[in-house]
Amino acid sequence: MSRPADVPAEPHVRRVLDQYVNECHDNGTRPSVLALAAKFDLSNTTFRRHFPDLAKEVSAARSRPSPCPTAEMRPSPYEVLAARNAKLRRANRMLNENLQFAAAQIQRLAVDNARLREALEAISDVTHINRASHPGHR
Repeated sequence: MSRPADVPAEPHVRRVLDQYVNECHDNGTRPSVLALAAKFDLSNTTFRRHFPDLAKEVSAARSRPSPCPTAEMRPSPYEVLAARNAKLRRANRMLNENLQFAAAQIQRLAVDNARLREALEAISDVTHINRASHPGHR
């Protein structure tokens, strides 16, 4: 069993949180609960368990749009195109994987259906009429 983490007092965590969010705002980055928890040598889960309200604040601050990006922070048209292309490739890869999975499931269901049909016909004493063996059939 591991030793319990030394959990800091909430006012101290609040001060560090405010400072961290301001730093992120100044740097143009988004705050994360994981990075904040690391400042206290806590795991993400432990931080969230002991400070759920503060974790929600970090999540809310993370979801807020960043203030007006300057011209130098805006991505170039090429970067926008490259990002869209990467997103489309990821979506295409995911759709192909789902399609292959669906095809495999259909194949498995077809085999299961054939086995179940054979078992049902065997139990029900179904007699198959072979048309090729009838004398009148050509």
